[in-house]
Amino acid sequence: MKVWPGNPYPLGATWEGSGVNFAIYSANATKVELCLFDSIDDIKEVAKIPLEEKTDFVWHCFLPELKPGQLYAYRVHGPYEPHHGHRFNANKILLDPYAKSIARGVRWTDAMFGYSVGHPNGDLSFDARDNAGSAPLSVVVDNRFRWGNDTQLKTPWHKTLIYETHVKGFTMKHPGVPKALRGTYAGLASNAAIQHLLDLGVTAVELMPVHEKIHDRHLVDKGLSNYWGYNTLGFFAPELSYSSKKDPQGSVNEFKSMVKKLHQAGLEVILDVVYNHTAEGNHYGPTIMLRGIDNSSYYRLVHRQQRFYMDYTGCGNTLNMLTPHVLQLIMDSLRYWVQEMHVDGFRFDLCSALARELHEVDRLGAFFDIIHQDPVLSQVKLIAEPWDLGEGGYQVGNFPILWTEWNGKYRDCIRQFWRGDGGTMNEFATRITGSSDLYEHNGKRPYASINFVTSHDGFTLQDLVSYNDKHNNANGEDNRDGDNHNLSWNCGEEGPTTDPDVRKLRERQKRNIITTLLLSQGVPMICSGDELGKTQGGNNNAYCQDTELSWIDWEMTQDKARYFKYVKSVVRIWKENPVFQRRKFFQGRLIRGENIQDITWLTPSGKSMTDKDWHEPHVRCLAVRFEGDQIHQVDEKGREITGKTFLMLLNAHDHSIDFTLPQHEANEFWKPMLDTSDISRKTGLMRQNQVYRVTAHSMVVLRIKSVSSNIAARLIQWMQPEMATSLFLPEKAEEPETVVVTDPSAEETVVEEAPELEEVTVSEKVNESTPVGEETLVEEDLVEEPIEEMTTTSAAIESTVEGFDVEEEDPAEDTAAGEVSEKTAHK
Repeated sequence: MKVWPGNPYPLGATWEGSGVNFAIYSANATKVELCLFDSIDDIKEVAKIPLEEKTDFVWHCFLPELKPGQLYAYRVHGPYEPHHGHRFNANKILLDPYAKSIARGVRWTDAMFGYSVGHPNGDLSFDARDNAGSAPLSVVVDNRFRWGNDTQLKTPWHKTLIYETHVKGFTMKHPGVPKALRGTYAGLASNAAIQHLLDLGVTAVELMPVHEKIHDRHLVDKGLSNYWGYNTLGFFAPELSYSSKKDPQGSVNEFKSMVKKLHQAGLEVILDVVYNHTAEGNHYGPTIMLRGIDNSSYYRLVHRQQRFYMDYTGCGNTLNMLTPHVLQLIMDSLRYWVQEMHVDGFRFDLCSALARELHEVDRLGAFFDIIHQDPVLSQVKLIAEPWDLGEGGYQVGNFPILWTEWNGKYRDCIRQFWRGDGGTMNEFATRITGSSDLYEHNGKRPYASINFVTSHDGFTLQDLVSYNDKHNNANGEDNRDGDNHNLSWNCGEEGPTTDPDVRKLRERQKRNIITTLLLSQGVPMICSGDELGKTQGGNNNAYCQDTELSWIDWEMTQDKARYFKYVKSVVRIWKENPVFQRRKFFQGRLIRGENIQDITWLTPSGKSMTDKDWHEPHVRCLAVRFEGDQIHQVDEKGREITGKTFLMLLNAHDHSIDFTLPQHEANEFWKPMLDTSDISRKTGLMRQNQVYRVTAHSMVVLRIKSVSSNIAARLIQWMQPEMATSLFLPEKAEEPETVVVTDPSAEETVVEEAPELEEVTVSEKVNESTPVGEETLVEEDLVEEPIEEMTTTSAAIESTVEGFDVEEEDPAEDTAAGEVSEKTAHK
């Protein structure tokens, strides 16, 4: 076989049309051998080629006769001296850290470890067995692909709605996905899968790790697996098991096809990536890749105890960000996924670990510097999980510009507020307006906050309102794993229940949380399956459950369909109203000499909140008004952005609260859009100073609706109070009866509303104060009703009635609270 010197760059195996260049970095190796295999079933390499060329610690060669599809690995020689940080063992076949695809996963045997398993000296012993028959194998790939005009979508952050999902779990049980494609990249790109994402209204999918992974030996021995995938084996290789083709080259092309099709649907692709550690674990872990290539160069070792690893991740090791070639490995991987695979961004797992240079987290570290100056990576979406397990690792709000963050403080506060915890209002107000306390001081915008209440790690939304405690027995660790600090509330009964009151309250709590999430300033993230009431039976750490426990159940029950429809309606409100997609923080004060604020916080009485109100420990309710004409921003063409004014009434108490609606202009009315206590409730337009009774544990969203004719508005104002009330809002005394069911064993109460009143015609109701629905105004009633106070002529009255019209509605608008029909509004 011909062997040419080749080049030290690029690292990895690169097919150049006439052959393949191989290059691998190892500063402390004494010899490197390239091993070639013909089949994944080979138990020994068919050729072993010494790499004679070494340039700046990069060992390299060029083989002119090789083509894509070639299987290969390395044997790296050097000292086995664990006390000095060296764990070379040439008896072990090693994976190329730059492998673009991996043909064979780990086949667990004791030979996969560099030391003799069970030896009295533990990892200080040396294992001489060959592992060529059980080690993973790298593959040479052809990067050519017909992308056409595909490119990154670059959806603005303030218009981004993220959907965190799992390639397999999302499609594994989807009836609309062909069986052969379920659990694969092609399945996620199927028409049925994409249609669900479009129906929901998300703009980006954030995929849980798709880098090639390892199923830990202790999990395999228990019949479990590394389902989540946070145990990376290859930083360039897509997970082979997610490919319907099941061949290395096919998996690469299938991933690219998935990205291309999602882009065609207007959906960005964000990858959850793990660069903080590898699958090799601690000093008792296997020798698969970096440990055998150059352990002391690639990993952070304990000072003066180099046998051991610095573990900021809880996974046994931490990559050494002080080494230029480790930084290069990470940057090359990121650029590959952007330039070759066309992904739109990344979410960095345990990102604080990447910012540790000496010991402390350094927001000015080399990792951030390199990304900021990179012309490719600085232009994609960058999301940090802003913590790790080390000292000072919780860094929410401290990452530099260009970065957004999973806002764990938002998650905890929203959970506490809707659980009914006291003393949370002040922080709650800050969180739903973009967390200015965390981001404004360093020049960031509200979209620096990735708002979420649930994610893959922890309870699903259904379980959050159904369990007080975790139930992780299926994981085989006697329920010791998983977080105990869940801030959840089971609404009166642990787990599944047939109690209609508890079930009703749980549905209300889910609506409260999802509505708060979607209408908060910042970037909302929905956890896959929450829109369908997914449950994991109280398991808040299903990392090892590649079963129906983790997969989405697509059987559409009536409750699921109703909740899914509700979530879509809230997403639609978020998308259509710029007041919920602000690029700048609220000022909360008079702006530019105007006599109105961009945001106003109100007590239930309709008055502005005082400092005392904010710090009342027992208060669990408030109202907030967002002014649509006080956004003070322009669009991409320089046009001023204006929108609707909204009012949110929030009540986390265990009893109903009466809210007085705030002031508005003479030709304006409050229009209820959503009421989480009763999504079928239909209420007409409402005037200022009228009372809206907000049921316990619920919230209401209203918006200003302008009447186009001032004369018509005055006509309504001049109506007799009782008539106006009957037309637009039930009197407080006529509100549907509230029945409070108290559990004698707990302090919590469950609120049940009486059945909705039967609707009758206006002619039957005009002199009563019982609520009516959409059919509120009839021309004959207006003409016949005596209006003695008016001095206008009959002709003027007639012209007023004919001119009574409200602003034109968007035909797509659909709200749970009902609409005033065009015919009725005209009359």
